[in-house]
Amino acid sequence: MTLIIDYLCNGFLPSASEAWQRSIEAQGLSLKIRQNPDDGFCDPSTLVERMDALGISALQIVMSDEQHHHGAFNFSDVTARYDEVSDLVRSYPSRFYGLWCFDANGGIAGVERAREVLRNDWVVGLYNHVHSWDRPFDHADFYPYYMLASELDIPVVMQAGTSGGLVPSECGHPIGVDRPAIYFPTVRFVLSHTGWPWVDEAIAMALKFPNVFLGTAAYPARHWSSSLVEFLRGPGRTKTLFGTNFPTVGHRNALEQVAELDLTDQTREDYLGGTARRVFSRLPC
Repeated sequence: MTLIIDYLCNGFLPSASEAWQRSIEAQGLSLKIRQNPDDGFCDPSTLVERMDALGISALQIVMSDEQHHHGAFNFSDVTARYDEVSDLVRSYPSRFYGLWCFDANGGIAGVERAREVLRNDWVVGLYNHVHSWDRPFDHADFYPYYMLASELDIPVVMQAGTSGGLVPSECGHPIGVDRPAIYFPTVRFVLSHTGWPWVDEAIAMALKFPNVFLGTAAYPARHWSSSLVEFLRGPGRTKTLFGTNFPTVGHRNALEQVAELDLTDQTREDYLGGTARRVFSRLPC
């Protein structure tokens, strides 16, 4: 039986729903978030019951301190907080893990804060919301965090492609990982959100580098390009990770669409959890 890992999930409590809605309305976006009772925001015990029913072993939740940057909104408005995820981990061991969304404007204090948070084994990686900073993946401000990831043997997940909010998107070009992947060959980089609309560029980076992976969070399978489907079936069968970016995509909805793909049992097992366990070394085997 496949034990599913969602490598990228946002806060799921009802209070998070209000924060997402405020952010969307403030920007005038048409972005939809999951509100239906069987696949939307809920309390922790309800979500764990849902996870059990769907075969989901664990969720990795993006968390951060309050951050401020240019643009129409602050991504930290919709991230979970450290204490929130810490409480979940304590109440439901092995079901929830954290990804620390670092503050690229924080200088050395931001790096030390990341180091402090990463002393907890349940914090399994770093997250770079590159659009918040309008800096490409190879910008010097990110290198201290990549160095920290190298030192601690943890991966860096980064939102590649366009932004869902009214902040610049060009910085999300997947090819920006080219130099970091060369400079930090032991750091596992996960290009999230399929890299859309530069999906082929993201695939090219995952093909080129053994330490670059492709994450499908925010894009359920019916929205994939044919090149992504063929990548997963072929050379990307051990380089692609399942994720939802909840509440952008609900877990039930995402898994129903995966079931429609013509995948071998081994490819499906790797995609839904096996590859995540190899990328995120702090997850139990």
